[in-house]
Amino acid sequence: MPRLDPTRALTLVVASALFMESLVSTVIATSLAAMSADLQVDPLTLKLAFTAYYLALAIFIPISGWCADRFGAKTVFASAIAVFTLSSVGCALAWDLHSLVLGRFCQGLGGALMLPVGRLVLLRVIPKREMVSAMAWLSIPALFAPIMGPPVGGFITTYYHWRGIFWLNVPVGLLALTLALRLVPQVKSLAPRPLDVVGFLLTGTGLSLTIFGFTLAGGFGAMATVTEALVMMALGLALLGVYAWHARRTPHPILALDLMRLPTFRISLWGGLLFRLSVGAMPFLLPLMLQLGFGMTAFDSGLLTFSAAVGAMTMKLTAAPILRRWGFRQVLCVNALISSAMMAAVAVFTAQTPHLMIMLVLLVGGFFRSLQFTSLNTLAYADVPETQLSQATGFVAVVQQLSLSAGVALAALLLGASRRADGRTELLAVDFAHGFVGIALVSVLSLWVYRRLAPDAGVEVSGHQSRP
Repeated sequence: MPRLDPTRALTLVVASALFMESLVSTVIATSLAAMSADLQVDPLTLKLAFTAYYLALAIFIPISGWCADRFGAKTVFASAIAVFTLSSVGCALAWDLHSLVLGRFCQGLGGALMLPVGRLVLLRVIPKREMVSAMAWLSIPALFAPIMGPPVGGFITTYYHWRGIFWLNVPVGLLALTLALRLVPQVKSLAPRPLDVVGFLLTGTGLSLTIFGFTLAGGFGAMATVTEALVMMALGLALLGVYAWHARRTPHPILALDLMRLPTFRISLWGGLLFRLSVGAMPFLLPLMLQLGFGMTAFDSGLLTFSAAVGAMTMKLTAAPILRRWGFRQVLCVNALISSAMMAAVAVFTAQTPHLMIMLVLLVGGFFRSLQFTSLNTLAYADVPETQLSQATGFVAVVQQLSLSAGVALAALLLGASRRADGRTELLAVDFAHGFVGIALVSVLSLWVYRRLAPDAGVEVSGHQSRP
């Protein structure tokens, strides 16, 4: 059997891990209504299952690079896949909301350690001029999961049981584990940097309190009062402030805040935070709107929502030439308006809207959202020195997961506010319309950030040449 070169081998392994992670994220979205009925909880309460996963990613991603340097890439990657797979079994066996949330948190722990390790190695071996194409093509295998996930998850939920969606990860996890053990090199740092234990505790606790407080602020009277939620958020933000003070005084901070001095890095993070806040709300809002608002089955809703992933996959073939032609600044600014408009367009859907029209809007929206993701992910590393790639990867991943987690909480907050304004306890289609308008407004705010980019920002990566 011919031996694969390291880059192709790692690309294959990372792609399989991305597939597994994306699969469970998309299938769970189509099953929220069924899970709510079976576990006898409010549909909005299930945002905790989303938030717990994203929160675990945000907490543990910063130490993924250190773990790979200290224990070896193969050991960390394979162990993380095993944790993710076993946690999927735990989710399938969950008996109440708390056990489900615990299983999702453990899944996040596995995901936090397996995905950045592969991405970090790829960033170290791929030339910058090839980065746009590499980032786009790397995610193509994983994009099959969002295409498969909604209809497959909807079919299983409708004709079998929602627990079956978590069993899907077991064969994929075993395959990914086999690939990791065979193909990932056991790369270790000869002199790994010391672990910033104080920073890890400050960021982990600070992020947990901030996001969990924001999640509870959605308005579950039996779980926490608004005052308690606000106190929790204030404590979390205070701890993050202490970390900012700590990071300036330690030689090896777990999150290198000095990277924010790079304009391309800073703008991609701030603009991306607003954009991902909105995009993170969509997997929560859309399936619930189609099922609870329009009365569709999980299978029917899955057959519609997969079209967004088809649009995203189509974009991967065109991202590089688009950025080469127009550059990061113009693409991000124009695309922010288009993506926000596509989110707002979902608000006008009704139960009578032709399914073909729904699929077309989701298809076009998926294309432009994916273009924005690829542009932001590439721009973030455009000017980062090679010696700081490990720190930059962790920093970007934390902000990404933090914004996605906050997006789910924002979606539930908007839905809860809409139904409380009418004095209702059940969710209606109009609540989801209000939710999509709200996230579209948040998304368009990112335009203000992108306008601060220099016209020639990231030209070494995009290959864009300004016309005279």
